[in-house]
Amino acid sequence: MTSLSSQSPSKTNTAAVQTILSTLLDSHQFDASQIKTDSESLEHWGKDWTKHFTPAAAAIVFPKTTEQVQSIVLLANEYNVVITPSGGRTGLSAGAVAANGEIVVSMDKMNRIGQFYPADRMVEIEAGVVTEQLQQFADSKDLYYPVDFASAGSSQIGGNIGTNAGGIKVIRYGMTRQWIMGLTVVTGKGDILHLNRGMVKNATGYDLRQLFIGSEGTLGLVTHAQIKLERQPQDLNVMVLGMDSFNDVMNVLSAFQAQIDLTAFEFFDDIAIDKLMAHGQVQEPFESRTKFYTLLEFEAPYEPIMDKAMAIFEQCMEQGWIVDGVMSQSLAQAAELWKLREYISETISVFTPYKNDVSVLISYVPDFITEIDHIVSSNYPDFEVCWFGHIGDGNLHLNILKPENMDKDNFFAECQIVNKYVFDTVQKYGGSVSAEHGVGMTKKPYLHYSRSETEIEYLRDIKKVFDPNNIMNRGKIFDM
Repeated sequence: MTSLSSQSPSKTNTAAVQTILSTLLDSHQFDASQIKTDSESLEHWGKDWTKHFTPAAAAIVFPKTTEQVQSIVLLANEYNVVITPSGGRTGLSAGAVAANGEIVVSMDKMNRIGQFYPADRMVEIEAGVVTEQLQQFADSKDLYYPVDFASAGSSQIGGNIGTNAGGIKVIRYGMTRQWIMGLTVVTGKGDILHLNRGMVKNATGYDLRQLFIGSEGTLGLVTHAQIKLERQPQDLNVMVLGMDSFNDVMNVLSAFQAQIDLTAFEFFDDIAIDKLMAHGQVQEPFESRTKFYTLLEFEAPYEPIMDKAMAIFEQCMEQGWIVDGVMSQSLAQAAELWKLREYISETISVFTPYKNDVSVLISYVPDFITEIDHIVSSNYPDFEVCWFGHIGDGNLHLNILKPENMDKDNFFAECQIVNKYVFDTVQKYGGSVSAEHGVGMTKKPYLHYSRSETEIEYLRDIKKVFDPNNIMNRGKIFDM
């Protein structure tokens, strides 16, 4: 790991943190269970899933109400102490890492589901509600919360809002942003704002709610959200198909999208399949081995839709785009097929992958992948590259796997050099250096590949309005 700071928090800062903690206990109805300063807790709550930075939090605070969050922010302003927001800490951009003596504000104790509005198909929740918890609540009302990803069992809605999380259903349902009807936030100044209040129609000026979605806690802290729900999908069917070229993948996507509303279209390559099969948790989808694989999902509540899907499949086979394929015959089989995609991250984690989460227009994906493969193979022939992602929305996960005999620090240093070539290519295609995990600290040096200097200056000016003392998640996205 690389520390962001060679120095521990100063004595002045340590004293300021202690004053804040004492004041919270004495004057703001905090109890001892809401504050942790032991080394194990500082390590646990001071980091996310990234491995590049050493956590060095000063304290962890667990508010229970919006007013308690406000008291933390007001005191942090008074004593010039930086706050790092903490949700499920499943991000991959170090957006939730506290590396310089910050107070971590964890939403773990703000995890209640509040009022449900049946006519609006909307529910009020606290920011610490876990994604899967919200999905289960929606299911109990015969409704559906469609934002879904492998970390749904631990990620929190507040964190999803902070990064505008996407996942595996974006092709049909969009990003987190599409499902947020209202927010309660505490700004970096310490003001409480109730944004949009759940309304579908509200033409009263700037929609500040949208500024906080994707802001990674740099403008303030989300404490409550009003979430839109959807009808449940009916009779979901899953196909896994094998192809020999990426152009065939794109041809199949076009063929299905022209006639059927897909709920997912994921892809992964033969390296991913090799690792999955070696790990032994999933079964081979079919006898043939191909270069690329796609998993597509669609609703088929009526027999004509299924007939249409099979006709498209047969046409793709006749065109030579599909080498082999399998389709689920039950919900249990569909769940097994989904494991081929969902287990990839866990399976390759033992290879210490260097991850890049990028996006380009779907039309550019084949050329983009070809160029990146050439860059890595020509410069680093010993590196294995594992591709997977949400190809239906142009989001690609580039995973460079560490050679067994290579030191981790040297490997990461080499990958930093690869980044320059990768992001040059992202910029060439007008893409994004971070599709769904935010900028945080890991992507901060590369923000200019996706945002102009003029745009970044506007971002800084917006932050100054909401957080004039720069106490909110300082050092994330950009430097002031």
